[in-house]
Amino acid sequence: MADFKDFSIAKKALLESGVISEKDFARAETLVAQDSLAFTEAVVRLEILSEEEVVRVIADALGFPYIDLSKESVRPEVLAEIPEVVARKNMIVPFKKDVDGLHLAMVDPTNREISDFIERKEGIAVKVYMATQRDVENTLERYSGGLSDALKKTLSLAEKAIADGGEPPIVNVVRDIISFAYQNRASDIHLEPRDEEDSIIRFRIDGILHDVALLPRALHNQVISRIKVLARLQTDEHQKPQDGKIEFVIEQEKVDVRVSLVPIMEGEKVVMRLLSERSRRFSLSNLGMEESDLRKIHDAYEKPYGMVLATGPTGCGKTTTLYTILKMLNERNVNIMTIEDPVEYDLEGVNQIQVNTKANLTFATGLRSILRQDPNIILVGEIRDKETANIAINLAMTGHLVLSTLHTNDAGTAIPRFVDLGIEPFLIASTVNSILAQRLVRKIHSGCRASEELPATEIANRIGWELTQKVFGVTKKDATKKKITLYRGKGCEACRGTGYEGRIGMFEVLVMDEEIKKAIMKNQEASSIAELAKSRGMRTMLEDGLEKVKVGLTTLDEVLGATKI
Repeated sequence: MADFKDFSIAKKALLESGVISEKDFARAETLVAQDSLAFTEAVVRLEILSEEEVVRVIADALGFPYIDLSKESVRPEVLAEIPEVVARKNMIVPFKKDVDGLHLAMVDPTNREISDFIERKEGIAVKVYMATQRDVENTLERYSGGLSDALKKTLSLAEKAIADGGEPPIVNVVRDIISFAYQNRASDIHLEPRDEEDSIIRFRIDGILHDVALLPRALHNQVISRIKVLARLQTDEHQKPQDGKIEFVIEQEKVDVRVSLVPIMEGEKVVMRLLSERSRRFSLSNLGMEESDLRKIHDAYEKPYGMVLATGPTGCGKTTTLYTILKMLNERNVNIMTIEDPVEYDLEGVNQIQVNTKANLTFATGLRSILRQDPNIILVGEIRDKETANIAINLAMTGHLVLSTLHTNDAGTAIPRFVDLGIEPFLIASTVNSILAQRLVRKIHSGCRASEELPATEIANRIGWELTQKVFGVTKKDATKKKITLYRGKGCEACRGTGYEGRIGMFEVLVMDEEIKKAIMKNQEASSIAELAKSRGMRTMLEDGLEKVKVGLTTLDEVLGATKI
């Protein structure tokens, strides 16, 4: 993240705005001194604020409007107003031209020299905006038609090289596949051998797989071999699964690529998961957690002991949530240990252990070793078996804060799941601070969001009258006269026609108060505990999702699809 020249303005703006506490301010100052970072970059790296939040506050303090370039459809003729070399050197983007002049997005809007130069050269007024470095970099890619064209060009050159009897540029092919995936915010890359002629390249973007390009089968094996070399895997092994990791640098940002290779009938398939710095720059509020739930989770992890559980299916963001909490707890006066399978992100100042079954390093054996390492806070990647559950509970009872995950559908069913693992109800009641359940849904792209009026009866047929009244304020009695405003994305160039961009979480937080503890010790069913929690203020994931539908963050189809009603 680039910083503009006057760092003191950034510090003053962030502190006076009230978006950063004195404690977090001090943490950022310490990181600045340790790693020689710009202050704003330290704030983002510590996940105190996102890059967008930082830039919005600073733009307001400087008196410049903030622009979200991801919502803008920038025409090629507007980009052409400024030479690409000038735009890249100064991190600026012309994004609109109208009667008011040329609208210019800048990472550093205080650089009057370049904006004045453009104004004189173009002979028209220049209106300056402040934008995030990420948005500017992504928009600059449009000068060359984007990495999509670059990837197609690379594949075309590789095919031509094969046809001419030469060596294809496999290094460039692999680089461009990963770079294009990164630029498109893909979480995973799939390379699948399809038939005798082609393999297919697919990206998972916002949880959905998209076909991107065809890879000639003549290139497939060479691409796989190159990936194996980068991930330090056996290049001559084709019959068994292999896992590895690649460190890849894109635009001065380190991207960890987790590689999984498996043999299928048509050949070897590879899936690469992209884990970048920007994937970590979240706060709980960025993830979509509402203020009331934020307070509950804050109270739970601020306790020096006990357990905080995150539940949900694979891929729902549990690990991201726990890492976000861990980053907030990461201070020099505590010893934080983790046992994970796999370690997804390197966290500075945190001692992370990778499960290795070949060396008999399991969750259970790792936890026993951690206990002798004088930990304050422990993250257990997943509680899978009775032995791990018992050790984790004992650690939570003996003065340690334990963060972990369980695969259950909601917060209430985590309790019988623990009982199934052999944990006594009184131990669950006395050690678990709170249980968080979550799902991920796609966000409507705000640049093409449109509203539509639907009959209240149509909504009620899908979610029931109780929720229709609770969330939208429409009762069955007056339903025939009422319409409800919902939102959708129309689809545009910026969101690639999907109508969505990014994802947001739906949450429910079950707090272990005295009444719920009593219900657990009476061994009540999960449904009874969930009803009791709701009566005591717990908002369900469905209710949380519907509130996000109401304000236009996501669609009803996304919420109902995630909660399986």
